[in-house]
Amino acid sequence: MRNKYIESFENAQIAGKQVPEFRAGDTLRVALRIKEGDKSRVQNFEGICIARRGTGTGETFIVRKIGANSVGVERIFPIYSENIEEITLVRRGRVRRSKLFYLRDRRGKAARIKELKK
Repeated sequence: MRNKYIESFENAQIAGKQVPEFRAGDTLRVALRIKEGDKSRVQNFEGICIARRGTGTGETFIVRKIGANSVGVERIFPIYSENIEEITLVRRGRVRRSKLFYLRDRRGKAARIKELKK
C-alpha cells in the first residue's frame, strides 16, 4: 500500500497532462520545450518507442531514431515531464515484445516494424 500523501501528490502531477495510449513499437513525435539562455523553443523528436517502464509519475519511455550519418539516437523521457509539450502518435506498430532492444543491432530494412491495421 502506498502512502496517501505521496499518492495525492502524484495525482496532482498527473491531473493536467493528456498522454495518448501508446506502447513499444509505436512511432511517436515528442514535442520538447528547450531553453537556451533566456529564450525557449519547441523541438520535435520523432522515432520508435522501444520501451516503457515504471508507474505513476516515475513512468518513462525510450524513443529511438536514426539521426545524421545513420547513427542511432535514443532518449529517455519521463511521461509527465514539464518539458514535454505534447506526445503525438504517428503510427501504430505490430510487435510481439514489450521491449525492443534488439532494434539497436539492426539497420535499414531489418529494423522495420509492420504497421498495425485497424
